[in-house]
Amino acid sequence: MPWEPLRDLRAWQERLERLSVHHPEAWTPAIDVYETGDRFVVSAELPGLAREDIELALDIARLTIRGRRLERPADAPDVRHFHRVERGHGAFARTFEFAVAIDVAVVTADLADGVLTVTLPKAAAPVRKIEVR
Repeated sequence: MPWEPLRDLRAWQERLERLSVHHPEAWTPAIDVYETGDRFVVSAELPGLAREDIELALDIARLTIRGRRLERPADAPDVRHFHRVERGHGAFARTFEFAVAIDVAVVTADLADGVLTVTLPKAAAPVRKIEVR
């Protein structure tokens, strides 16, 4: 893969945002986005989140993923004294805009082994016949 300075800079920025000392409650899951000839695929690392903790919103060419990871379960009776905390918790939201319209009727989302995979088929461009006058 060729070196792309702007892509690498954005990756470092996202890593720093995930480890932000200014917002210890904030976190950003690691996400990969790739494109094939007929679809976009978004994979998000969401360990510890259940399906009901994740919300997806989609319009013509924009996907938003929201979720919340609790610091500790509300029903946990034990008191914990952490020595180190590196995993983020709290709410997050990530939005992705695509260059082409998405066929929203056939989008799928799967959560397996802590990885959310959203498959977004591209909408077929309508064929328009233009009459010559």
